[in-house]
Amino acid sequence: MSLKGKRVGFVGGGNMAEALLRGLLGAGLVPADMLAATDVRAERTAQLTRQFGITAHADNARLVREADVVILAVKPQIMGTVLPEIAAAVTDTHLLISIAAGVSTTAIRAGLGRDARIIRVMPNTPALVLQGAAAIARGTTLQADDLATAEAIFGAVGRVVVLDEALMDAVTGLSGSGPGYIAIVIEALADGGVKMGLDRATAMTLATQTVLGAAQLLAETGMHPGALKDMVSSPGGTTIAGISALEEGGLRTTLIRAVERATLRSRELGRGPA
Repeated sequence: MSLKGKRVGFVGGGNMAEALLRGLLGAGLVPADMLAATDVRAERTAQLTRQFGITAHADNARLVREADVVILAVKPQIMGTVLPEIAAAVTDTHLLISIAAGVSTTAIRAGLGRDARIIRVMPNTPALVLQGAAAIARGTTLQADDLATAEAIFGAVGRVVVLDEALMDAVTGLSGSGPGYIAIVIEALADGGVKMGLDRATAMTLATQTVLGAAQLLAETGMHPGALKDMVSSPGGTTIAGISALEEGGLRTTLIRAVERATLRSRELGRGPA
């Protein structure tokens, strides 16, 4: 299934929908007149219309009927309300793509009360600046080009990996929640700079660029993180002294536990209220 000539509708007009709209339009994959969105806030859809020139709808079912690809960009807690609204409008011609954390394709089918072509994706917020990381779960009742369609949509806002759905909770715990962890790391680095005499603006600039640069170096070279650590750690030098402090504080173990706990929470959300 190619995106050319296909109408793409967003059920939910939040930050991720905005990021995808920007990516699709910026890459020239879908023209504005083939894009539409709904949101519970009328002012939000009006804003998206002004910003991107897309069509705004107040009715989720109508949006689905008029779309070929439907992106379910709603919070997992309200998916159970949205699915019955659109169920009658969903046909075999629709490709549904869900970005609701923790909500399985099985749960979506149950909410619709019928089978459907469904792909589950876990994106993250750096998609807002076209530097996202998205994991796409392989579906079971898809047409030949459906997976390529999802890869094209999310590839417009960053990097994409394709995994089995059983791993999606781990993806949520790592890359889905990861920007929050890194934000704390950057803030803490800046705080350290301020403690040692730097002004806040300078410390934030240095901390942010250091994290960005280190990540880009690893991504572009394929270098192992341990090799980069060794590269900048001179015997008896400043870096190894700082790393010693990180190890004393348990940073490595704490980040591993953060991913683990977020993964478990994603599983809980997928099971719904007890």
